[in-house]
Amino acid sequence: MSSRTAVSRTAATWAAAERALVARARWRVSLLVALAGTALVGLVGGTAYGVLVRGQQVQIDRELEFSAQFGAPTAAPACTWVFVQAPDGRLALPPGAPAGFPQAAALATAAGPGPDPGTVVRAALSRDGTRYELLTRRRGADVVQVVFDARYQLADRRLLVEALLAVEVVALLAAAVTGLLAGRRAVGPLASALSRQRLFVADASHELRAPIAQIHARAQLMARRAVPLPPEQRSDLDRLIGTTRRLGEVVDDLLLSARFAASPQDVPTDLVDVGEVAAAAVAAEIDRAFERGIALVLTRPPTPVLVRGLPSALHRVVCELLANALRHTPAGGLVQVRVSVSTSRVGRPADPAVELVVQDTGSGFDPADAPRLFQRHHRGAGGGDGDGRFGVGLALVREVVVAHGGTVEAAGSPGRGATFAVRLPAPAR
Repeated sequence: MSSRTAVSRTAATWAAAERALVARARWRVSLLVALAGTALVGLVGGTAYGVLVRGQQVQIDRELEFSAQFGAPTAAPACTWVFVQAPDGRLALPPGAPAGFPQAAALATAAGPGPDPGTVVRAALSRDGTRYELLTRRRGADVVQVVFDARYQLADRRLLVEALLAVEVVALLAAAVTGLLAGRRAVGPLASALSRQRLFVADASHELRAPIAQIHARAQLMARRAVPLPPEQRSDLDRLIGTTRRLGEVVDDLLLSARFAASPQDVPTDLVDVGEVAAAAVAAEIDRAFERGIALVLTRPPTPVLVRGLPSALHRVVCELLANALRHTPAGGLVQVRVSVSTSRVGRPADPAVELVVQDTGSGFDPADAPRLFQRHHRGAGGGDGDGRFGVGLALVREVVVAHGGTVEAAGSPGRGATFAVRLPAPAR
């Protein structure tokens, strides 16, 4: 399979992942719009219901007060009954009064005896499928009890609630449709731009790989064939070789980062020996470490240390951590790479995991910068143009590790070196 075909398939995989992402984004926008519309209708409906209930209660209170002052058993407004108890205990009953009225206890309380014979008794009773509001008080020498039947007010409330529920359903459907349309209009251009960006990264990385590799190879060939050169020219040539190598690594980093950003969950499940990956990365950097006078040591178990993932991506993680350690370690320093299997973390039991630790005796960093080291384009103190990996390397490390279900942490202090620890889940046996 040609590299162009591989790029096309990779782009197709990205496109499928992006379509799924866009579909989820559209549904989320639709859901949010629907919820917002439903909440707005609910707020308006709740306010209307509260205003209605408050207005009805004010009307009922006025009706009770008026009937208590001026009403008579034989001449009371509709749905209202007035009971009058004379001082001698005789009780005037209104025609058609509901059963169970008047309330004798309320009449006795309002009549006395006691220090406050003018006590006003207010009560509400629910019976026979309706609600009765009662007001009992003194009117001159008599005691009056007014009973108001609120069945029509309750019916109005039920009708309002039913209407609000119907409006809520219609509003929910309308908001859902509006959300779908808004989601298409809002997310569509973003999805198109994202797709074009992914395709550009794939195509640009593919097209740049070959010429960059050729430039790097020709620069190395020139360095081998060159007659003894003045120190300045030799330094420039070495810098050219290093720059072309880093440029190729940047292209690989961008392509790999775009792949994991498009579908971080789509990580191959091949078994990878982290010990072998670390050994290959150390072997690739041993000459550079020797030229700089840095001791490079690898410690790994004699048996395979396996994880599930993408070999090239994990190799990139080790290479980036090694390159970072070598950049910040002076001559005479030490860089250690350790691979191990651990079942505990910070003194407590944990799931089995593979640990990769890269530790150096270099310049270190401020502990306050640790959370920002894995951000794109972050440069710590002293990071010049020639030191960095264009702000992509450590960010890529985190993306790859997280995509493999692991974690990466950094620890260090100024002048005392740095330690980067990668923890990956071990495969189930």
